[in-house]
Amino acid sequence: MTDSLLRGYVPSPFGQLHYVESGTGEPVLMLHQTPRSWTEYLDVLPLVGAVHRGIAMDTLGFGASAKPEEPHTIERFADAAGALIEALGLDRFHLVGHHTGGVIAVELAARYQDRVASLLLSATPFVDAEKRRTADRRKPVDHVDPRPDGSHLLELWNRRRGFYRDGEEAALHRYVADAVTVLDRVEEGHVAVRRYPMEPRLPHITARTLAVCADGDHYSLPALEKFAAALGCDTRVIPGAHVPAPEQLPEEYAKVITEWVTG
Repeated sequence: MTDSLLRGYVPSPFGQLHYVESGTGEPVLMLHQTPRSWTEYLDVLPLVGAVHRGIAMDTLGFGASAKPEEPHTIERFADAAGALIEALGLDRFHLVGHHTGGVIAVELAARYQDRVASLLLSATPFVDAEKRRTADRRKPVDHVDPRPDGSHLLELWNRRRGFYRDGEEAALHRYVADAVTVLDRVEEGHVAVRRYPMEPRLPHITARTLAVCADGDHYSLPALEKFAAALGCDTRVIPGAHVPAPEQLPEEYAKVITEWVTG
């Protein structure tokens, strides 16, 4: 099914932005978690593309997109995503964001309002004052110190090994490859999330919204109730997955997307 994937670049004020797409019809822009790349949606994208125009971009600073030196912020991530939206001529589009990508999607939905046909927040952190207050005290998620013997690569592997089941090593390989690509800044996406002033942006969201989370993703599962209270949105728990839900259950994940987009 990967034969249906088309790769491209668009210019932006930050440099070239990389994206991959599949299919035609209503655009569905998918935003990945950090420090991942579009490959988080490798198996989801062609399934969405069978029904809609699925587009998965590499967030600014990650994957094959430009890597500016300025510190990462959710607002800058959204600036770059907005540049891609305009370059591709997406007058009206659906948004899907997973973890960090969900926080970026919140900012985009607040900016684009009625141009966003629907919003799907997947395992998205709810960034409130308490999360921002404790941001600098939280343990690093992915940071490792490079070592001449390469043992930091095994450390990277083991940092996420518990999220993946036996037989899912290909997806874990993709995570390590993505993390190594941005090893000197691997933690900045998480820091950007924790510092984002989310609450004042939520009232600006007009798109119908669904908040979903895998039942094994205990980091993000409590956020479903918070988004439901703040946005009055629907929620759904996807059984049988953990943090990398799009890779563990691509068929189920794509079905959730297409059913929500179709309405």
